[in-house]
Amino acid sequence: MSANPYETPRLLAEYLLLHYGSAEEVLGGKIGPAEAAGFPVRLVRELLAPVGPDATALDVGCAVGASSFELARTCASVLGIDYSHAFIAAATHLRDLGTHPYEKAVEGTLTEPAVATVPPGIERHRLTFEQGDACNLDAHPNSKIQNRKFSVVLAANLLCRLPDPAAFLARLSDLVSPGGQLLLTTPFSWLEEYTPRDRWLGGTPATGRGFDALRARLEPHFTLEHRADIPFLIREHARKFQYGIADGTRWRRR
Repeated sequence: MSANPYETPRLLAEYLLLHYGSAEEVLGGKIGPAEAAGFPVRLVRELLAPVGPDATALDVGCAVGASSFELARTCASVLGIDYSHAFIAAATHLRDLGTHPYEKAVEGTLTEPAVATVPPGIERHRLTFEQGDACNLDAHPNSKIQNRKFSVVLAANLLCRLPDPAAFLARLSDLVSPGGQLLLTTPFSWLEEYTPRDRWLGGTPATGRGFDALRARLEPHFTLEHRADIPFLIREHARKFQYGIADGTRWRRR
């Protein structure tokens, strides 16, 4: 577990800030793309179509949970799954207590205190979080995912961080109920440190663009309903940021 960077306090703090930080908290008053803050909440608001009162949601790669909490505004129950034990512990802490203190990076080893807070108006009892592997979701026999279909399945910026994204995509037709929604975002940032090159979905002269490869794998079971560019901003420290533009899509299970 120590080899996984997503278990480190530094990455945990980065993701708490990404998920719960305001534009002012992220940018610290500096010039920058303020519209890219709050990505986990914005992507749900951009992609999710109206759902019924008994809708169930699965958030795969939920990290520290902000998208899961946003889904709970309209879905009766939400299950968030992430590979990182530290992220799931933080999301559960936020579910139980509503806040989570952490240290925001400033410069070098300098930090300043910050607090992640679940927005008001969310019924936190609707949420459950558990650790799991997106490429092998059935590995844990006691998981709440067993033998279930969901009205909504979300995977935000997950595909290009998986060792086998095709295996994950192949599972989705069994997870989404007929008529249900599949919400995906990805910047298609293929890196061999996460995904062996022969398992990239696009990104090479032989395989072409990632979106075309994604569509070819989903179209046998899903219909594309909506596509949008959704910017995101990850703060590494007070003067260094990662800016990306995720390709966001909503697919309807046939």
